[in-house]
Amino acid sequence: MAESPTDKNPEVPDPKTPAPARTDNEVALELMRFIATVTGYGRSAQASAGFSGKPQTRSAEEQADALLELFERCRGVVRKD
Repeated sequence: MAESPTDKNPEVPDPKTPAPARTDNEVALELMRFIATVTGYGRSAQASAGFSGKPQTRSAEEQADALLELFERCRGVVRKD
């Protein structure tokens, strides 16, 4: 009897096995990371084209608070499903 390719390499997942379920917090964290990366949310002043007004400087604590607030908002959106 022929062995399947997954029998020889235990690191290759079986295609019949579903991926482990992700928690609401994991989904919210991925959403937060995406938004923060794309928009630069929570970062201190950054150069941008166009009218940007006064540059804002944020302390590390203010940046962390902004990211935590964004995470809470993402958790609220994910849990509405």
